[in-house]
Amino acid sequence: MIRQRYSYFAFCLTALSLAQSLTAQSNPVEPAQLPYSQEILRQLPAAYRDEALKLHLTATDADQQAALKAAAVSPSAPTALAVRGMSVDPQGLQFLLQQLNQEPSPDKRSLILEAGIQPRIRHAKPGDLPDDVRETLLHLASQDSGPTVSLEAAQALRRLNWGNYSQILIARAEKARQAGDLAGADKLLTEGDQWMGWDTQVNLPNFMRTPPPVFNVAAVDKPIRVVALGDFGTSSPAQIQVAATMRDYQKHHPFDFGVTLGDNFYPNGAGGPDDPQWKAKWEDLYASMGIKFYATLGNHDYGRADSPAAEIMYSERSPSWRMPATYYTYTAGPVQFFAIDTIELSDTSLPNKELAWLDAELAKSKATWKIVYGHYQIYSATRGDEQNLIQRLLPLLRNRVDLYLCGHDHNLQELKEEAGVHFLVDGGGGAGVYKFRYPDYSHSDFKAMKNGFTVLEADDHQLVVRLISAEGEELHQSTFLK
Repeated sequence: MIRQRYSYFAFCLTALSLAQSLTAQSNPVEPAQLPYSQEILRQLPAAYRDEALKLHLTATDADQQAALKAAAVSPSAPTALAVRGMSVDPQGLQFLLQQLNQEPSPDKRSLILEAGIQPRIRHAKPGDLPDDVRETLLHLASQDSGPTVSLEAAQALRRLNWGNYSQILIARAEKARQAGDLAGADKLLTEGDQWMGWDTQVNLPNFMRTPPPVFNVAAVDKPIRVVALGDFGTSSPAQIQVAATMRDYQKHHPFDFGVTLGDNFYPNGAGGPDDPQWKAKWEDLYASMGIKFYATLGNHDYGRADSPAAEIMYSERSPSWRMPATYYTYTAGPVQFFAIDTIELSDTSLPNKELAWLDAELAKSKATWKIVYGHYQIYSATRGDEQNLIQRLLPLLRNRVDLYLCGHDHNLQELKEEAGVHFLVDGGGGAGVYKFRYPDYSHSDFKAMKNGFTVLEADDHQLVVRLISAEGEELHQSTFLK
């Protein structure tokens, strides 16, 4: 649902973000904030360096090292780090607004808008920003000498208006929900969802973000065996090996169907339903298994505007690929599966229509086992705690869902059970493996820095999960009983 715009400085920020992927945002322990290093300060333009020193800006050592690493590809990455830091300080914000009015370089004006002003708007509540933010954006949109700057300023204005008005609808929907008027809450959230079409973030029409009614994919009176994998679409030797091992495993233990946990196509999703990646990274590796895979989206699948829609539309072209919407639910044997779009859930400024849908579908479910799967982790010994999902998603899962299955971290993990919910991370489908940043992570039960896949077996009495390495070794097994 969220489109990343890849101008030069958007690329700069993306490079910085990728380098920061294992840093403080999701750490269970807040890392120390340190003054900017001399190496960072040397790479800032003079005016920005002076302002950074005046404001006593700080960042974690990991963030500073990430900015320096990204600078090898995008030289303005340290400036982007400083602009981001300035934007959250009232004096720093005023400095950035002054620079927008006097900075001669269109590229630097774009950098200020993308790294400073737009993120500040995204997380601001109505009334948080001074009036001169709007005035500056109006001036840039109507009079800036750089067409790209004018466009970005207009998009920031649209985001500013969207945030003001959407918060009213979101708050009103919550009041309706608390009063028991679920139909009214849904109506308000649906309207807010449609407003997203006015914002530059949206790259999917509403009907592709509207789940179909619950459907069935396997007989309700028999056990099922399911294969799951995430973070695979690389064409790497690891992906090829994992796929070959899956095919060989199926010869002895047939699967009823499969699920994907996102990041289906690296580095930035599929360009369309005719993209050659479909053959090289999907059909050639998995189609011969003769089963359907029910897919979810990862952050890399949102890397270009067309990719989410392409992945939904490809369901009409392939006997093996199924994605009826960005989130949906279906039953199979004694299990109800809930495929969710955690990329949408990661943006707290958006209406939580998906969460309302999940809450309602869980309440209606009569299945023996309930499994929710998506891309982003709730807990992980690599990235740590994902606070946004802990606050927004986990309360819906507690004492209602048996298993939360995800990818994102490129390894294999089982985390400790919490309020009846078991947690598995399987991001080992083919991308390069990640180390465990927290070897003594309190939530860990099992972890392996390996590529591989997951096998789920369920009947009316037990749910068995197996983590299988790329070489075919069963690394870990857990059995949950009813």
